Amino acid sequence: MSNTMKESLYLLKIRLLEIEPEIWRRVVVPDDITLDRLHDVIQIVMGWTDSHLHEFTIGKKRYTEYPESKEDGLESGKYHLKNLVKQKGRTFNYLYDFGDSWEHEVTLEDSRYFNPDLQSGIECLGGAGACPPEDVGGVPGYYEFCKAITDPHHEEHESFMEWCGGEYDRERFNPAEVNLELMKYQRWSRDRLR
Repeated sequence: MSNTMKESLYLLKIRLLEIEPEIWRRVVVPDDITLDRLHDVIQIVMGWTDSHLHEFTIGKKRYTEYPESKEDGLESGKYHLKNLVKQKGRTFNYLYDFGDSWEHEVTLEDSRYFNPDLQSGIECLGGAGACPPEDVGGVPGYYEFCKAITDPHHEEHESFMEWCGGEYDRERFNPAEVNLELMKYQRWSRDRLR
């Protein structure tokens, strides 16, 4: 990315709430990203599979993908982040999977982020911890899962190991892998000439 890039960038920190040790990501996004695109980015950087419903809560308003009525929220694809969140330090919530209720806190760490070494306008700068497996049962299920897979004598050890594909390292996080997925996403979601 060159120094002459015209888009303004936000630096966000995304934390998965109620998990210790903390699972978090730091990501750069264009300030004019729509909430439906921000959802895509969060899915990629956190490691979710986009298999469940989600919603953003900013102030007292909820934003979701396909609201059936105003009571269900506002359509996320119609709203740009810069029009909803402007102040450094401002936080808002992102809820993924209404059954497991994975709550994320998103903090605007810098509203005028600049780094000449960025490779693109959407990039993960860091993070810690592996994403919990989908459908593990929320925070309580995740803790039980972690206990079972680390204890070969646990009654659920074998079934959980088979369920998760034989391995799960709760500390694993590789920003290079995440950025490769973000580059693919940007390539496939870019505007095209007709």
